Amino acid sequence: MTDIDEQGRPEPPFAAGEVETLLGFLDFQRATFEWKCSGLDAAGLAKTVGASTMTLGGMLKHLAWVEECWFSQRLHLNEWQPLWRDVDWQAEPDWEWTSAADDSPEQLRTLWRETVARCRVLVDQALADGGLDRLTRWTFPDGRAVSLRWLLCHMIEEYARHNGHADLIREAVDGQTGE
Repeated sequence: MTDIDEQGRPEPPFAAGEVETLLGFLDFQRATFEWKCSGLDAAGLAKTVGASTMTLGGMLKHLAWVEECWFSQRLHLNEWQPLWRDVDWQAEPDWEWTSAADDSPEQLRTLWRETVARCRVLVDQALADGGLDRLTRWTFPDGRAVSLRWLLCHMIEEYARHNGHADLIREAVDGQTGE
């Protein structure tokens, strides 16, 4: 049984196996990010802080891209989804960040939620096909691949880093604070 905190986030298990612990912390970080983006309109998702151009809307699209990149394309060598495949990344290396301003809040939230749901299935498939030691099908230029264990830790780090950004931006939008 998973405990849900006052923000609706699933608490990571206190005493569980490695897989359950890693997935629990990733889902907690995902839920923290979703909480920071919840209830905001287009202006809220477009808010910046200080000199940064980072927005919550841009983060929604960026994290959808990161999920797709690692859990679909690199872990399984799946074809890129059409949204990502059709981008000229050489001409616009920050496309996911900048193009978010053209998307509605619902489009951004739906993109992120659907990508996360698809990636959960892809992680389950990889767990069934080698467990945490399962290597990505994609390799770095030197031929090295990373394990699913490494990938889950990386994604926890990715979300934790951006959750810090999201905290600052959300406080600037409407004063909402909290872990």
